[in-house]
Amino acid sequence: MPTKLQKNESVSQLKEQFGKAQVAIVTDYRGLTVAEITDLRRRLQKVGGDFTVAKNTLIRLVAKETEWQDLDSLLKGPTALAIGYDDPVAAAKVISDFQKEKRKVKIQVRGGVMQGRQMDAQGVQLLAETPPREVLLSRLMGSMLSPATGLVVALSGVARNLVYALEAVRKQKEEAGDNVTESTVSDEVASEQVAFGEAVTDDVPS
Repeated sequence: MPTKLQKNESVSQLKEQFGKAQVAIVTDYRGLTVAEITDLRRRLQKVGGDFTVAKNTLIRLVAKETEWQDLDSLLKGPTALAIGYDDPVAAAKVISDFQKEKRKVKIQVRGGVMQGRQMDAQGVQLLAETPPREVLLSRLMGSMLSPATGLVVALSGVARNLVYALEAVRKQKEEAGDNVTESTVSDEVASEQVAFGEAVTDDVPS
């Protein structure tokens, strides 16, 4: 039976873990071997998480009146917490992948809490299927940059067409035997600039 000192140490450990956690996933580890539990813990640690076996009474004590208090209704039977410190999605994915692997007994997920909100087992699975943070950031940056990129492409395309048009005018006048004077080019530039402005307005993405 755990001594008072051991209980105090367990409470301190849980407080420290909850203080850093972004997500806590409640699992039933019954049937898993010591080797499997150790393997799962190492996988979670690799993605900035941990796997902690704790008594429900101690979890309730630490979670009470905090953002983790909704864990209470999930604490039924032997409990182990899969905790994500750095990336909630990565922690949920480790659990999901571990569930899919062939073994005599599959780990059972009851649900979890993230940012003060409870989710069921299906919610944990949906979290695991969320694209990694790096992918989401990349998509966000892409959506932010695409209008600017479209503007550059539109401007460069229209400017290139302006140069082509002026060169065509020059060749046409030379072939007709006209003198290509500075004033002639200026007039053509002015007319093409009007067209350039209209084209930019049409081509710039909204």
